[in-house]
This record gives sequence, C-alpha cells and structure tokens, in this order.
Amino acid sequence: MSTVSGLPAHVLFVHFIVVLAPLTALLVVLCSVWPAARHRLVWLALALAAVTAVLTPLTADAGEWLEKQVARSASVHTHTELGDTMIYFSVALLLAALAVALVQLRERKSEPSRPLTLIVALLAIAVAVGTVVQVYRIGESGSRATWGDVATSNAAP
Repeated sequence: MSTVSGLPAHVLFVHFIVVLAPLTALLVVLCSVWPAARHRLVWLALALAAVTAVLTPLTADAGEWLEKQVARSASVHTHTELGDTMIYFSVALLLAALAVALVQLRERKSEPSRPLTLIVALLAIAVAVGTVVQVYRIGESGSRATWGDVATSNAAP
C-alpha cells in the first residue's frame, strides 16, 4: 500500500507502531512481573503484539515506497536501514508475549514455577527495553530525515 487518501501510507502506519510497540512492551512487562495483570491482560498483550508484528512489515513496505519518492540523502538511508530492523523487535515482542501467555496457561493448570516466571520476566523486560529503544532510534532518525534540513535552514542566527 503506497497512499491512503492521498497521503503516504508510511506516515499513517508509523503512528500505529510508535504507539503500539511501546504500549505493548509495557503491557508484556507488566503481565510478566505481576500475576494479577497477567491473569487479566495477557491475552490483550498477546493480541497487541500480534497486531504490531503484522503492522511492522506493512509500515516498512510503505516506507520503502516513500523512500523512492523523496530525494536520496544519508539521513533517509539511515532511517530506512534502522526501520528494516524493527521487524526483529516486533517478532521478539510477539514471542515474549507468547511466553508470558504460556506462563499464564501453565499457572492455571498447576502451581507457578518461580524460575520459569523469573526467566520469562527477564526476557520480557529485555525485549521491551530493546523494542522501546529501537522505536525511539527509528523515530528520531525519521524526524531528522524529514525535518532536519527544515529546522537547520530556519534556525535563528
């Protein structure tokens, strides 16, 4: 998909990723460390992780199309390269959410395993931090690619 109502689709999709990925990461961590949250929110976290994993390649593909429509620059190239890595973080987030959901299912059938819960929580925290940092890095490079020249050319002396 290249455009939506005349606007580049990437510009619209990227906002879903910027909101959903950190929100999902926070929710996965919350579910991994707090049993009450896991009991109530784990399926929402898993669903949001799946949506994020599906939207990520759509956003990247729309970004690839947009890259061909704008002037080539180092900042656009950097943003594109960083954006291509987001799928790994989205899939890792989905796998972490799945692991937390499996912990929930196991706890419903038997006594909780402290070592397993701790390992999954540490994994979820690491994936969540990595995901949020990568979303920031990609977004920051995208804003530099979009607004960097405008901001520096209009700066006050």
